[in-house]
Amino acid sequence: MISETAIQLLIDKLGKENVITATEDLLVLGYDSTPGLHATPELVVYPTDSEQVQSVMQVARDHKVPLTPRGSGTGLSGGSIPINGGIVICLNKMNKILEIDEENLTATCQAGVITLDLFNAVAAKGLFYPPDPGSQKISTLGGNVMEDAGGLRGLKYGVTRDYVMALKCVLPDGSLLNTGGKSVKDVAGYAFKDLLVGSEGTLAIITEITVKLIPPPQDKRTFLAYFDDIRIAGVAVSKIIAAKIIPSTMEIMDKATINCVEDYVKIGLPREMAALLLIEVDGHPAMVAEEAVGVERILKEVGAAEVHVAKDAEEAASLAAARRTALSALHGFHRRPCWKTRPCPVRCLQKPLP
Repeated sequence: MISETAIQLLIDKLGKENVITATEDLLVLGYDSTPGLHATPELVVYPTDSEQVQSVMQVARDHKVPLTPRGSGTGLSGGSIPINGGIVICLNKMNKILEIDEENLTATCQAGVITLDLFNAVAAKGLFYPPDPGSQKISTLGGNVMEDAGGLRGLKYGVTRDYVMALKCVLPDGSLLNTGGKSVKDVAGYAFKDLLVGSEGTLAIITEITVKLIPPPQDKRTFLAYFDDIRIAGVAVSKIIAAKIIPSTMEIMDKATINCVEDYVKIGLPREMAALLLIEVDGHPAMVAEEAVGVERILKEVGAAEVHVAKDAEEAASLAAARRTALSALHGFHRRPCWKTRPCPVRCLQKPLP
């Protein structure tokens, strides 16, 4: 149990409006996107800067209270679920983009910045932040770092780890650690930032992140290919890679996922198909044109039932957005009592989830 003394210390440090104790508020902050997991914290705090995070950490340490960091709760590993109760420290109010450095091609943000907000802010300056997790509209940059999030562009551009240049974080004893920097050739000493990326909040609480930016691709081409047999889709993937074509996006959906997504967004996906591939090539216009020809040729050679090319950027964005809804669509499907009316197409349920 958290003592009244500890609660008052937190109120003094953060302000009463940033210390949450109401039961109805605590209940909704005891889960992430991992199905079936929930635990209720005793207290939730909303710090607004690194110094307040230090204060929370020190109170938790001095009073021996478990502490669980949280962003938007979109993770799938249970990392933000307070299984031991105690304090949830929610970083969503730390949502400032502190700097976009166009000379060094970096951006520095607080941990609570929404991923898509960062993408849009740097795009407005002609720059590109490639990681694009499916939850980018609500996920936070700190959460992306803690989970080492990827996204649809991961095949060509990599994951969050590949773009983290520097971190500011608070250690369990309440001390502040700065690791990494804007220098590309930063090879002196221990690579603490690489240890922290993907650590899911078990080693420190990240408060600020500096990420690498790159020039945006000048052109792109998006394909949607349908298959009567999912094995043919797999052959297509292998042959595209073997042809030394590395798409920025190459995502597969099986029949069950196609139907769930179509139920969810209703964009006209063919329910009868066994699989689809969403493929996007980008880069210099001449290379995009060459790779697009190669992709289309391979898809036809392996026997794709249909091959569609997005006619414009709006249609391409719509197709990518549909793929990003797959997790939400499947989650909604799994919560329906589908087993009562028909066999579950993914054969993973014997009874509906609560």
